[in-house]
Amino acid sequence: MGTVGTRADDITGEQRQLINVAYRLLGSVTEAEDAVQDAYARWYALPRSRQEEILSPGAWLTTVTSRICLDLLRSARARRERYVGAWLPEPLPDRTEWDHTGGPGTAGPADPADQIVLDESVSVAFLVVLESMTPAERVAFVLHDVFRYPFAEIADVLGRTPAACKQLAASARRRISGAHPRATATGQADVVRHVKEAWESKDIAALVRLLDPAAVMTADGGGNVGAVLRPVEGGARIAQYMVAIADKAPGLELLERSVNGVPGLVAQRAGVVMTVAAFEVTDGRVTRIWVVRNPEKLRPWARESGNL
Repeated sequence: MGTVGTRADDITGEQRQLINVAYRLLGSVTEAEDAVQDAYARWYALPRSRQEEILSPGAWLTTVTSRICLDLLRSARARRERYVGAWLPEPLPDRTEWDHTGGPGTAGPADPADQIVLDESVSVAFLVVLESMTPAERVAFVLHDVFRYPFAEIADVLGRTPAACKQLAASARRRISGAHPRATATGQADVVRHVKEAWESKDIAALVRLLDPAAVMTADGGGNVGAVLRPVEGGARIAQYMVAIADKAPGLELLERSVNGVPGLVAQRAGVVMTVAAFEVTDGRVTRIWVVRNPEKLRPWARESGNL
């Protein structure tokens, strides 16, 4: 019985890793959790004799989770076509900023967002580039370059040869290398702070100085709340849009917060998070702004928004 119990503990202990893999593959906490739960359901549906034949349950669960994510990515294009406006990844808060529950031993189920390790591979800028990849490229790149799985295992997920998987990862890597490098956390924090101050004071000239002339702002409201449906292009136009929004939203409070591990801004009204903005900063200027307003994508923020 002890061996069975230990094996069950090992399987349960894989959940954190699986959530991290699935979020990077899907860009959605909710979909990542569903994919992992589906993988566990398939494991427990196996006969005991089949489970005992599997030498590494963790590797099996990773393979199954990745295949489920691959199927979701393949169907995502049709779902995104029905999505109202631009689709952006779900932004993640830094748990250390608002976790006042007392640490380990806290009652209640863990939020999947709490289990995701915040590093460069989950920055919004990085996830947006991942969105430009084919499903197979994304799986090959994330599993190999981010999580260091060997191509032989990735081949089992994709149903291709290890050599073909290596080529997919290389193609994905070229997409990443072509993206703009992001600023250091300290440099980005300074720029974001200045944006916040200029936005609060409705200083269009200051905003224009902080924004790259070719900057692009993309908003995601999902049809649930008001949001510009097409990207706003050009620093001057973005500055004017930001000030116009400030005029229409009295009582909105701006806060400097970590968004997917990178300095960003959160707008809240009466303690409720309404908007999360992520930034890309290059050479001291904002080049991209991603604004998430869809309430369905702000659930990790709403859960503890009173502590922000």
